[in-house]
Amino acid sequence: MKVLVTGAAGFIGSHLCERLLKRSELEVIGIDDYIGPTPFLLKQKNLEGMEAHPRFHFIHGNLLTLPLKTLLQDVDVIYHLAAIPGVRSSWGKDFEPYVSNNIMATQKLLEVCKGAKRLKRFIYASTSSIYGERDGKVSEDLAPMPLSPYGVTKLSGEHLCHVYKESFHIPIIVLRYFTVYGPRQRPDMAFHIFIRQMLLGEPITIFGDGTQSRDFTFITDCVKGTEAAMNADGLVGETINIGGKERASVLEILSLLEEISGITVQKNFLDKVNGEPKHTWADISKANELLHYSPNVTLKEGLREAFQYFTTLYRSENK
Repeated sequence: MKVLVTGAAGFIGSHLCERLLKRSELEVIGIDDYIGPTPFLLKQKNLEGMEAHPRFHFIHGNLLTLPLKTLLQDVDVIYHLAAIPGVRSSWGKDFEPYVSNNIMATQKLLEVCKGAKRLKRFIYASTSSIYGERDGKVSEDLAPMPLSPYGVTKLSGEHLCHVYKESFHIPIIVLRYFTVYGPRQRPDMAFHIFIRQMLLGEPITIFGDGTQSRDFTFITDCVKGTEAAMNADGLVGETINIGGKERASVLEILSLLEEISGITVQKNFLDKVNGEPKHTWADISKANELLHYSPNVTLKEGLREAFQYFTTLYRSENK
């Protein structure tokens, strides 16, 4: 059985590839163009140990220019994770690469899938950013109201998936991720920034008053749910939240990191960021029912693992 993972060198993509390779019946093809906020060397590091694996084949290239028809001839499952991420950098003149890599690349991939005879699943990685500002838990049947250009592009990808399903019977499944964190997290994401600033003895940058809260999903829980979408029956056409069981504010996260690290931090408060909701909170009952998804890594355990990973990473860089 052959699985294609786009965005394979990224944070979630690399963890997903590792998990899939643990299954002896799977051959994994990874595609990544090394674009986005993660530096080239960090993306290469994400693939360490996999590139030599006999059932892993990595392709460096862009979905807009690769010979996708040839690559998809005998693929059974596609995980489409490749995208330009991030809310803050999606405004103004920086919007163009979001359109190219989040919308146009998704459309091209779906178009080629029309002739992929073996394809059983097309799993599209979306985001909680499509929901916008909400009170309480958000379920998949809420009307999307994205607050950022990034959220708009990911929602556009969802709509493309559904129209290709209706017109060409492509077996799509949409997963909406809620603030995934852990080892290999992108350097533009909050936990990575906080830990790096702590290790460097710098004040912690907080956008807003720090009371904003998120529904945090540890990376191993995220990829378990993502893998399950390949196997469960009756999921074609479904949209499913992948979130965590614990929510916390930015200030609560910093208190936990102080406890874990023994470092007391200074805080530098800046203006809130346009396009980011005050709170997110996933209703994961549908994931539990359809995917048997039950996140089990506590927030404190996950933060401890992330802190250890980034401590090792930055110490090795400074040697």
